[in-house]
Amino acid sequence: MQSIRFFTNADVAAALAYPQLIEALRKGLAKPAEAPVRASHALPEDASLLCMPVWQKGQGVGVKLVTVFPRNGEKGLPSVAALFTLFDDATGRPLAVLEASELTARRTACTSALAASALVRHDASRLLVVGTGTLAAHMVRAHCVVRPYQRVDIWGRNPDKAAELVARLKAEGYPVQVAADLQTCAQQADCISCVTTSTSPLILGDWLRPGTHLDLVGAFLPNMRETDSAAVARSRIVVDTRAGALEEAGDLLLAIADGAITEQSIHVELADLLHGKGHRQTNSEITLFKSVGHALEDLIAAQVLLAGAEAG
Repeated sequence: MQSIRFFTNADVAAALAYPQLIEALRKGLAKPAEAPVRASHALPEDASLLCMPVWQKGQGVGVKLVTVFPRNGEKGLPSVAALFTLFDDATGRPLAVLEASELTARRTACTSALAASALVRHDASRLLVVGTGTLAAHMVRAHCVVRPYQRVDIWGRNPDKAAELVARLKAEGYPVQVAADLQTCAQQADCISCVTTSTSPLILGDWLRPGTHLDLVGAFLPNMRETDSAAVARSRIVVDTRAGALEEAGDLLLAIADGAITEQSIHVELADLLHGKGHRQTNSEITLFKSVGHALEDLIAAQVLLAGAEAG
């Protein structure tokens, strides 16, 4: 009997490069797959348990279990922990189990970067990352693969955490600095990537200049939002999946509840972008990519990792 491979977060970090994963997602997300809307269960202390199944012909069957504990930052721990199990789709045989925190962070950031490659202006030079948690560094690295940003601002509620993150990324060669004032940096940014668990708007529509791209990642429950309704209403909206967005994307659901947009305001899904539909139309339009997570991203990343391990 073939042994099941196990990959730690360190294994994932060492083997799953951002450019490689972006290109794998570009190909894999354009193909059909089955990915039921994830089950989300409330846990005590504002925590959540998520279950995300997915299968794609020739690529396998996968299930990811995720815990989200927003208060872990107070304990110096990541807010997200996860496992991903990969099965053969022809036999059902388990192939691999992965510690999926690193997998989740990398595939999330690379999916945002993939969308940005079609939605951010080609002359974009300034990136603003809102949030200092686990995803923030990954967002900087992935977005800088698809655009040569000359300046990257990082804003967080805790200035010390922002300064620590900036020092780490600066040592890696990125043009980063702490954003002293969120509004000022948002007004000057070409791309704004939000990776928080906020339940109240951080980025306001009045702040956005023409041509801005919004990358909204952090809010994954209907009561969470990182933007106000005005920001959403000013934008052409792209989602990772329409079904997931209408189930969980607080930024969009709350804007619909406010009457600022309708369900029909969701322009296209990410798969449409990958088939050449819905790219940025003018340098002045404001675009918005809302990601709530698509299990196919995990399946693609896991297959890239397994193929690399078997080849090595």
